[in-house]
Amino acid sequence: MAAYKDYYATLGVPKSASQKEIRSAYRKLAAKSHPDRNPDDKGAEERFKEIGEAYAVLSDEEKRAFYDQYGSEAARPGFSPGGAGGFAGGGFAGAHGVGDFSDFFQTLFGGVGGGFSQGGFSTQFSTSTATPRSFGFQPRPLEAELHVDLEDAYHGATKTISLEGRRLEVTLPQGSRDGSRLRLRGQAPDGGDVLLKLKLTPNGNFTLDGDDVRVSVDVPDFVAVLGGTVRVPTLDGDVEMTLPPGTRVGRSFRLRNRGWPRKDGTKGDQFAVVRVVTPKNPSEAQEELYRQLEALSREPVGVGD
Repeated sequence: MAAYKDYYATLGVPKSASQKEIRSAYRKLAAKSHPDRNPDDKGAEERFKEIGEAYAVLSDEEKRAFYDQYGSEAARPGFSPGGAGGFAGGGFAGAHGVGDFSDFFQTLFGGVGGGFSQGGFSTQFSTSTATPRSFGFQPRPLEAELHVDLEDAYHGATKTISLEGRRLEVTLPQGSRDGSRLRLRGQAPDGGDVLLKLKLTPNGNFTLDGDDVRVSVDVPDFVAVLGGTVRVPTLDGDVEMTLPPGTRVGRSFRLRNRGWPRKDGTKGDQFAVVRVVTPKNPSEAQEELYRQLEALSREPVGVGD
């Protein structure tokens, strides 16, 4: 007689748990109990197998329903899957390490003496590096959001992140875009993939508008009035730009091919938006000139004899 296995208790979830709750509980327990993270704990491998077995059943709606209906009966003498109506997941074919599953599991799903065939599990689960992939199902990707500096996304970079207690290295391609996704295959605690959604964050004055980049440029008031050259930051370094006389606040100037990379190898444009500034700590001479300018502005204009 096989001892009853309470798979819900193993994962620490109620019988009413959703698939999302089951998956979340499994990932946390698998990451905590993985033998590779507990080399000095002889019981870690067995706990990891129990967690994996529970998830293999509860993550599959058909197997979960069969377990809910007949699980308690499987611990009683004389139980057979055939007498319970049979498990629709399929029969058995050849021995493939089925002993790695508990006696309760084998009794419930009719696995004595063989491995699962159609709809069942691959039963190779005997090493400390085993993952849910060993049970014959593909874990769902672990999704997360990754905030990326605009300049790093433009040039490309390598980032180290921490995800559920694991440190992962992420390579950002040049010209990565907001909302794009990066897949790290097999890097989740349960052996599944990690799917990272990129969220680009502004860098300094730079903002992204489609394929175009926008940046504010501080222009001294006298340059705005008289015209002249100013330095404009771009994602590839500073460039010089000539302003015409009488440039007003908020005027935008286009710098072609200084924007975001496109798939065809071209780039968008950059727009430099003028922000007129005055001296923070004007000298006495500058203050005197401003007073003269003020006096001139008070003189009547266009008054005839």
